[in-house]
Amino acid sequence: MEYGTGPGAKHWGGTPVAHTPTTDVLIAGAGPVGLSAAAELSRHRVRCRLVDRLPARLPYAKAVGIQPRTLEIWDRMGLARTVLEAASVLRGQLIYVNGKEKARIDLTLPPEVPYEFAALPQYETERLIEEYVAGLGTFVERGTELLSFTQDADGVTAQLRTASGTEEELRAGYLIGCDGAHSIVRKRLGLTYEGSAFPEEYMLGDVETDWDVPPGYGLRSSHLADDGSTDDILVCIPLPGTGRYRMSMLVPPELSTREAGTRPEQGDGVAHGLEGLRAPELAHIQAVVDRLSPKPATVSQLRWSSVFRISHRIVDRYAKGRVFVAGDAAHIHPPTGAQGMNTGIQDACNLAWKLALVIRGEAGPALLASYDAERRPVGEEVVGRTVRHARQGIETDPEDPRTLMLREAQLLVGYRGGPLAGSPYGPSDAPQPGDRAPDCPGLTAPVAAYPLRLLDVLRGRTGHVLLLYAAHLDDLTKAADTTAAAIAAAASPPASNHSTGTTDRPPGPDVQTIALLAREASLQAADTLAVPAYRDAAGEFARLYGPDGSTGFVVRPDGYVGARFPLTDTAAALSDYFGTLSSPR
Repeated sequence: MEYGTGPGAKHWGGTPVAHTPTTDVLIAGAGPVGLSAAAELSRHRVRCRLVDRLPARLPYAKAVGIQPRTLEIWDRMGLARTVLEAASVLRGQLIYVNGKEKARIDLTLPPEVPYEFAALPQYETERLIEEYVAGLGTFVERGTELLSFTQDADGVTAQLRTASGTEEELRAGYLIGCDGAHSIVRKRLGLTYEGSAFPEEYMLGDVETDWDVPPGYGLRSSHLADDGSTDDILVCIPLPGTGRYRMSMLVPPELSTREAGTRPEQGDGVAHGLEGLRAPELAHIQAVVDRLSPKPATVSQLRWSSVFRISHRIVDRYAKGRVFVAGDAAHIHPPTGAQGMNTGIQDACNLAWKLALVIRGEAGPALLASYDAERRPVGEEVVGRTVRHARQGIETDPEDPRTLMLREAQLLVGYRGGPLAGSPYGPSDAPQPGDRAPDCPGLTAPVAAYPLRLLDVLRGRTGHVLLLYAAHLDDLTKAADTTAAAIAAAASPPASNHSTGTTDRPPGPDVQTIALLAREASLQAADTLAVPAYRDAAGEFARLYGPDGSTGFVVRPDGYVGARFPLTDTAAALSDYFGTLSSPR
């Protein structure tokens, strides 16, 4: 969809816009999810405004775990290195029950996965993404609250209250609600938020301790009552710094808002997040550590603390018209496995590239329905899994350790069978349409005298990437020659613009083509190709992608395989896939 500022502004199909939007997308909420949406939209050259009702970032280490899949997304954006320099590695977790070590979980992943599990306080994650977004020309409007909104066929009209107290009416093409568990956007849309709250109340503390737990390992220590129920628990996640942990535990009676009758009412019945009425003191945390630490330890340097509640809920749908919800506005669940923030970030990235294509007129509005179709099943799975792990412990999961780690790392999230996933081709255990496009090492280029990873090749690219793999240069030349024409042919048929009387053809999506020569081939003649060429010198691309002879792969902007096909069918395969973007299955 195309939005301009002059009288000729139009949208897909040519119907005149009733009120020209002043921005393409309004994002409510500047936490990690809203910031990620702004980052991806800005990278895709989409105008957006990012508002947050808080006057400043909260200095709390709430969401602290960063999954390898999130780091892969940030690598594509060019943000990963900055995060890695600030974060610390998570190596595993020690599990104690009634003072005895019961399990040791090592967070190990296959060697081809480029990133480990990491920890970083949420306020630092927000700072780094905010600085990245500012570098793209989008700035957080602090102290600006979304009061209400209405939508029509052509856009969204939002009422904002700015930091100065004045009210502003804003016209936007779309609205994304990243405004948390008590989302105004979700409530105004009338979406259901089914689920319930855990009865327990917890407290969080950001502290330092002098114990000798191995660096990078978390600690989960619990006490079982005679009936087998858990009546005391301590969970500690290591943070950057010496001996620093975010600790969570059950609240003592004197801090319980339930016991004191001071539980705040949110007005929506959603008991989730920090309550803030009573802040635990160091002595409260020390008392739990004295009871449950496997060895004597002293806590100190309390940076912040809070009482909090946990709920598990999910919306009935992720979108309604031109308005979308993402992150906690769409799904909440226990913090087990650090799934929440990372799932929300992937919500934002899934939605952003689709919005960008529609806004630029490179795909039809029907593409946006695939956001709910792809992401809501992911949200349902995460909610169910984290509730199970919170009640029974991750160590009781029946999956084999390798699958369990890959799932916790969010590397198994996929969309096979979804509205954008075409027909499979080649080995069933190889990446197929809808699967994550795995990274691989050992690629060489004619000029570079060092091996590259596939992520190095993809870094900074915003559109689709077409990977053409073959053992013979002639096969790549033929496929590359047909690519441009095939993509152009895949653009939607001309649409009449009623406001000008002209016929417009969308330009088709941005696609960058990369040639990959098999290990046994030579790069010497690669200069004759019209596209960049690399050689699978280590044979890792062939091992991980399982090409069936000369094979093409479309990699979506969010790092998933969009299509897989023999190079002899390049024209038909591209026409089918990019046609699907206008008319999803």
